[in-house]
Amino acid sequence: MNYNHLEMSRNTEELPEPFDENRTDSILKKFDIPALNAMQEEARTAILTKSDVVLLSPTGTGKTLGFLLPLIETLNKDCEEIQLLILVPSRELAQQIEQVARNMGSGFKINAVYGGRAGAQDKIELKHRPAILIGTPGRIADRFRRDGYSLESIQTLVLDEYDKSLEVGFENEMSEIIEALPNVKQRVLTSATSDVEIPDFVELDKPIVINHVPEEKSRLKIKTLLTSEKDKLNGLLLALGIIGNEPGIIFVNFKESLERISDFLAEHEIHHQCFHGDMEQVDRERSLIKFRNGTTRILLATDLAARGLDIPEIKFILHYHLPPRLKEFTHRNGRTARVNRKGIAYILRWNEEELPEFIREMESERLILEDQPSKPIIKATRWETLYVTGGRRDKISKGDLAGLFLKQGQIRKDQLGVIELQQKSSYVGVHAEIAEELIEKTNNTKLKKKKVRISLI
Repeated sequence: MNYNHLEMSRNTEELPEPFDENRTDSILKKFDIPALNAMQEEARTAILTKSDVVLLSPTGTGKTLGFLLPLIETLNKDCEEIQLLILVPSRELAQQIEQVARNMGSGFKINAVYGGRAGAQDKIELKHRPAILIGTPGRIADRFRRDGYSLESIQTLVLDEYDKSLEVGFENEMSEIIEALPNVKQRVLTSATSDVEIPDFVELDKPIVINHVPEEKSRLKIKTLLTSEKDKLNGLLLALGIIGNEPGIIFVNFKESLERISDFLAEHEIHHQCFHGDMEQVDRERSLIKFRNGTTRILLATDLAARGLDIPEIKFILHYHLPPRLKEFTHRNGRTARVNRKGIAYILRWNEEELPEFIREMESERLILEDQPSKPIIKATRWETLYVTGGRRDKISKGDLAGLFLKQGQIRKDQLGVIELQQKSSYVGVHAEIAEELIEKTNNTKLKKKKVRISLI
């Protein structure tokens, strides 16, 4: 079933109940958002009608908050079983949604499960059922098979980035999960693109389609950087000199190529982080954290980073390798020029390199790398990332960490950067020049009731 063939339907007999505007305003303040955007308002109205909803909107426009706000309003505080199930294609997206849901301060128990961590940990955390369960289809299906949870109270199912879940091979698990849910009354599907099929096993019933995927031309610029060398490593150095010290992602097609490029950049003392599917979960998380807080400006990644990740607005994308299909090219480019901002996608190309047909038909500015003036590459950033052995589970807040570093560490506010809380740990961006001294002043400090260790990562 394709969304284009779905009819927009609204149940006029089931209008949304009045929304708690004071509570909504309180939540928006936590996220430093003045008001819901048009897509989020439309999503709230549609979801509160209890209809099935297909929400289509580009990455970075706030879809997660758009569906969480109204769905949390529908949860029953007296129910002790799972009520809302959210399926996602990757562990990073599961963690991201869990973080957003927790930051909303709803009072409901929230848990996320995904591959890459011990199943025993899942079992402990789910001993008392969460109202909201988030997870990858493979891990959710495994937990349902093993643990025999009651699924009677799950009335709402969200398939976030559903097309990506299908693309990475979760169709069987998704079908199995949906078939096991006896009382689902509402389905919410989200995607960043509008040209994807919806499988029949999802069983959508006259959904409301909210399409905010823009049809107008993107503000993205595409530039082709031509190099005379078949081995493009030296061309990459020239390209980075032209681009300057801007935050961006270098995309490659294969893990082996990524490792070779990473070694080359390291030899030239160009600081970067790697991101690919064979990395350990903790290493992938730390790569993203350091990219988000500015410790590194360059993320060297496979297509795993093209969608569904919480990363900041970036200035450029560089295709070291071109993907085989337009779809992947589009998703990669979607990491920049988001929400009406400008961005540039660079294609690094050997003069005689064969191009996919979709690129041959595309207009782009062409520059010969060897003829272009370059800028000096600043090899280090002003930020470092501290690892703290305490997190939400220890009742530690961002304010607690900020207070520790500002008061006991005696640093200025402008020397303290992004703070990210996780269940068992935290990560704090600080100015590089004071990082070592700050560790000496604050390591092995008692924070709340826990003695925390602090180190550089």
